[in-house]
Amino acid sequence: MTDRKADKRRLRGEMASQRRCVDPAHALEAGRAVARYLLAELSVQTAARVALYAALPDELPSRPLFEGLVKAGVQVLLPRIAGDRALVFCSVEHWSDLRVSGRLRILEPPEGSPRVRPVQGDVVMVPGVAFDADGWRLGRGAGYYDRAFPPEADAPPLLFGLAYAFQVVPSLPHGSHDRRMDAIVTERGVVRVQGAGS
Repeated sequence: MTDRKADKRRLRGEMASQRRCVDPAHALEAGRAVARYLLAELSVQTAARVALYAALPDELPSRPLFEGLVKAGVQVLLPRIAGDRALVFCSVEHWSDLRVSGRLRILEPPEGSPRVRPVQGDVVMVPGVAFDADGWRLGRGAGYYDRAFPPEADAPPLLFGLAYAFQVVPSLPHGSHDRRMDAIVTERGVVRVQGAGS
């Protein structure tokens, strides 16, 4: 367990350094490329709803995908941190409706936004520090997405990990509380994870 924690801490540090070095022009083009790939993805086109997130400055930009989904008439959900480190998802129609909130200064739907729980038939875009080809994800360590989408959940949505290509690594440490992604999406394309289970 100690080695796993140390490995995760080391990798988070390495990835933080690399993300800080991403050129803003490349970041924007990567966000646009991811949007193009996902808007052409059948599972996204046929989804009842798509849950997204407002990317932090060091994450692959998510606004191009949000705008594309809204233009395509897709209901878009974004997360809020509520209660004891829980994520709730709310329907959002305009990026300008989001408000900076919390210790991390994340853009979130405002209080009172209609809540919708993502279920089977929905697609959820998941941020991460790193992903591997088997669909395992390394988050920032708070466990929000692990609690929101545990591996034993009934009728789960599809989970798509969003990241820069350099954030996809050969393998990641993982435990019983982790759920694999169904696909990994970078500026180079969409890669389906074999045997992810959804």
